[in-house]
Amino acid sequence: MPGQRKRKRRQDAERQRIARRTARPGHWEVVFETYDQAELREHAIRLREAGVDGPMIRIDMLCGRLVQPTAYRLSHFVPDPTREPDSGHLDR
Repeated sequence: MPGQRKRKRRQDAERQRIARRTARPGHWEVVFETYDQAELREHAIRLREAGVDGPMIRIDMLCGRLVQPTAYRLSHFVPDPTREPDSGHLDR
Protein backbone atom coordinates (compact mmCIF):
# COMPACT_ATOMS: atom_id res chain seq x y z
CA MET A 1 0.00 0.00 0.00
CA PRO A 2 1.32 3.47 -0.82
CA GLY A 3 2.62 5.43 2.14
CA GLN A 4 2.66 2.47 4.51
CA ARG A 5 6.45 2.43 4.95
CA LYS A 6 6.52 6.17 5.67
CA ARG A 7 3.69 5.84 8.21
CA LYS A 8 5.42 2.92 9.96
CA ARG A 9 8.69 4.85 10.17
CA ARG A 10 6.84 7.83 11.66
CA GLN A 11 5.08 5.62 14.22
CA ASP A 12 8.36 3.92 15.19
CA ALA A 13 10.06 7.29 15.64
CA GLU A 14 7.20 8.46 17.87
CA ARG A 15 7.38 5.28 19.98
CA GLN A 16 11.14 5.72 20.41
CA ARG A 17 10.70 9.37 21.39
CA ILE A 18 8.13 8.41 24.05
CA ALA A 19 10.36 5.59 25.31
CA ARG A 20 13.26 8.04 25.73
CA ARG A 21 11.07 10.48 27.65
CA THR A 22 9.73 7.83 30.03
CA ALA A 23 13.12 6.10 30.48
CA ARG A 24 14.23 8.82 32.89
CA PRO A 25 13.51 8.37 36.60
CA GLY A 26 9.86 8.77 37.44
CA HIS A 27 6.59 6.93 37.75
CA TRP A 28 3.12 6.67 36.27
CA GLU A 29 0.60 8.33 38.58
CA VAL A 30 -3.05 7.27 38.41
CA VAL A 31 -5.23 10.33 37.89
CA PHE A 32 -8.67 8.84 37.32
CA GLU A 33 -10.47 5.48 37.32
CA THR A 34 -13.95 4.73 36.04
CA TYR A 35 -16.19 2.11 34.46
CA ASP A 36 -17.63 4.63 31.96
CA GLN A 37 -15.65 5.09 28.75
CA ALA A 38 -17.28 8.46 27.91
CA GLU A 39 -16.37 9.82 31.35
CA LEU A 40 -12.77 8.67 30.81
CA ARG A 41 -12.60 10.43 27.44
CA GLU A 42 -13.93 13.65 28.96
CA HIS A 43 -11.37 13.55 31.77
CA ALA A 44 -8.52 12.85 29.31
CA ILE A 45 -9.54 15.88 27.23
CA ARG A 46 -9.55 18.07 30.35
CA LEU A 47 -6.10 16.75 31.30
CA ARG A 48 -4.70 17.65 27.87
CA GLU A 49 -6.30 21.09 28.06
CA ALA A 50 -4.57 21.55 31.43
CA GLY A 51 -1.23 21.28 29.62
CA VAL A 52 -0.21 17.63 30.04
CA ASP A 53 1.61 16.39 26.93
CA GLY A 54 -0.43 13.77 25.04
CA PRO A 55 2.23 11.03 24.88
CA MET A 56 2.75 11.38 28.63
CA ILE A 57 -0.84 10.24 29.25
CA ARG A 58 -1.57 6.51 29.46
CA ILE A 59 -4.97 4.82 29.34
CA ASP A 60 -5.22 1.30 30.72
CA MET A 61 -8.25 -0.87 30.05
CA LEU A 62 -8.68 -3.49 32.74
CA CYS A 63 -10.79 -6.07 30.97
CA GLY A 64 -13.71 -7.41 32.92
CA ARG A 65 -15.22 -10.84 32.71
CA LEU A 66 -18.76 -12.01 33.27
CA VAL A 67 -18.63 -11.09 36.95
CA GLN A 68 -16.67 -7.81 36.79
CA PRO A 69 -17.24 -4.86 34.42
CA THR A 70 -14.43 -3.38 32.34
CA ALA A 71 -12.57 -0.61 34.17
CA TYR A 72 -10.56 2.23 32.68
CA ARG A 73 -7.56 3.90 34.33
CA LEU A 74 -6.02 7.22 33.27
CA SER A 75 -2.39 7.87 34.31
CA HIS A 76 0.28 10.42 33.50
CA PHE A 77 4.05 10.21 33.77
CA VAL A 78 5.60 12.19 36.63
CA PRO A 79 9.38 12.63 36.43
CA ASP A 80 11.25 12.22 39.71
CA PRO A 81 12.68 15.66 40.54
CA THR A 82 15.10 14.36 43.16
CA ARG A 83 17.03 12.08 40.80
CA GLU A 84 19.04 13.23 37.84
CA PRO A 85 18.58 11.36 34.54
CA ASP A 86 21.40 9.05 33.49
CA SER A 87 23.96 10.69 31.22
CA GLY A 88 23.38 7.86 28.72
CA HIS A 89 19.76 8.88 28.15
CA LEU A 90 19.69 12.05 26.09
CA ASP A 91 16.36 13.34 24.79
CA ARG A 92 17.15 14.62 21.31
